Amino acid sequence: MQSEALHAGDAGGHALPRDTDVLVIGAGVSGLACALALLQDGRGVTVIDAGRIGGGASHGNCGTITPSHAPPLAAPGTITRALKWMFTPDAPLYIPARFDPALWRWLGGFARRCNHHDWLQSARAKSALLNDSRARLADWIATHGLDCEFTESGEDYVFHTQSAMDKELRELPMLREFGIASEVIDGPAFEAQEPALKPGVAGAIRFSGDAALRPDKYVAELARAVRERGGTILEHCALHALEADAEGVRATTAAGELRARDAVVAAGAWSPLLASTIGLRWLRKAIQPGKGYSITYSAPGLVPRRPLTLREVSVCVTAWPSGFRLGSTMEFSGYDDSLNERRLGALERGARKYLHAPVGPELRERWFGWRPMSRDDIPLIGRAPGHRHLWLATGHGMMGVGMSAGTGQLLADLVAGRAPAVDPAAFDPARFA
Repeated sequence: MQSEALHAGDAGGHALPRDTDVLVIGAGVSGLACALALLQDGRGVTVIDAGRIGGGASHGNCGTITPSHAPPLAAPGTITRALKWMFTPDAPLYIPARFDPALWRWLGGFARRCNHHDWLQSARAKSALLNDSRARLADWIATHGLDCEFTESGEDYVFHTQSAMDKELRELPMLREFGIASEVIDGPAFEAQEPALKPGVAGAIRFSGDAALRPDKYVAELARAVRERGGTILEHCALHALEADAEGVRATTAAGELRARDAVVAAGAWSPLLASTIGLRWLRKAIQPGKGYSITYSAPGLVPRRPLTLREVSVCVTAWPSGFRLGSTMEFSGYDDSLNERRLGALERGARKYLHAPVGPELRERWFGWRPMSRDDIPLIGRAPGHRHLWLATGHGMMGVGMSAGTGQLLADLVAGRAPAVDPAAFDPARFA
């Protein structure tokens, strides 16, 4: 399950340095990617996390690297669907009816983005970072020897109904403009190519540029690479206070105090809970936790040849040499830490509609995690408004793994004052301040 909140814990017996060049807060995929990119720049790095390495949303997602997923959640019709599904607890997008002023304020800002103009703007920004990160990730895998079951497999979107497929087809011209290649395959041809599927497929869209990896192994390998390059990582080391001044930052942690020239907040879905601690109260209004679920099994006898997104049921299917995972769903229920059996069951029910072998013989893990959902579905990457030495790398929504390498390099470029490969304007945290 998710790692514990970032205001509890100890340093796990490790010594906290008195001074460090860069302090990274959060040892998930974004924080470790930033740490690695900064180390490659010659910066010294200390990473702290209140929980364990990769204990949050980095752990249990489906591990797909998907430039094809550039279209944002904030799309025309999303709010209407969410309201319709409010009393359907196993719906793909679920907002339980409850009193939560922070959520409803966030939803108000989110709803204002659910128009074609803003949807296109978000899609353009996301695609730029996803494309950059996809190419950069392959380089990182080779350069750092990251053993994480990475495969340049592509991904297939599968449809049972022509109407659902037609809706998706309307987005392909835009995706092609963003450099995202696709191939449309009719139902009979796709069934012949993919024996794991039951009959009745209307068609599929193949995104050959997508890839996949085992996310928990990827995060563990990032941590190894960080340590091998001289970085320090302290688990169970909560941040209690952070003060920034013209010379740098002073952090008070569960293991003591340290000074740093720069600090990077990469705390994922916990970032809003740190808003007061780091002096950025507006951050509470910018990000909400979006709860996702997954179930991991040993591999069934018949697995798909590449990752699948079963579109009508919003279930992602990923098979690695080491396991088989069903995942997805989006639930806005705050930091509710219960494992919702009905929503887990929806993953299996959805997979059964499409797959001959929807589950494996051995159940290995049932998981939930909170993704950091920004109001515009674009991450916050850059200098914190009003601060010279405080930086943000958070709010990646469902794309944290896929955007990780690009995020790390973009952040390192901005800290160094270089012109980055990706235009940083859309990711500037100041848009929420």
